[in-house]
Amino acid sequence: MIGHGIDIVETARIRKLVEQHGQHFLDRVFTPLEQSYCARSERRAFEHLAGRFAAKEAVLKVLGTGWRGGIAWTDIEIQREPSGQPRIVLTGECLRIATEQGITRWLISISHIETHATASAIGMKATDK
Repeated sequence: MIGHGIDIVETARIRKLVEQHGQHFLDRVFTPLEQSYCARSERRAFEHLAGRFAAKEAVLKVLGTGWRGGIAWTDIEIQREPSGQPRIVLTGECLRIATEQGITRWLISISHIETHATASAIGMKATDK
């Protein structure tokens, strides 16, 4: 294991940011795929957005970078396996940093309720067999 990160987000905070900044906020923070997934459930859309926001923060904690050095929110995409399990896909500066650190595998867990979302991310290094 290279690192572990965890984050919790208030759903109301994400709702407020969307209400204040609209599509600009959504496009800055979430990829089109993430936006599409979250919009599928109108009643729980902000829970899903908050979960992905928390997951992105958790990934940055694993990388130890914070939001600096050319990192974009959309460098981290939370995809969904057919089983429903979330999956992390990195691009840009985040991919470069993860590769430099030897991270070859990610474990991610996201949970949310009406008021809060939480996520835990673990960056793993390949092991020789």
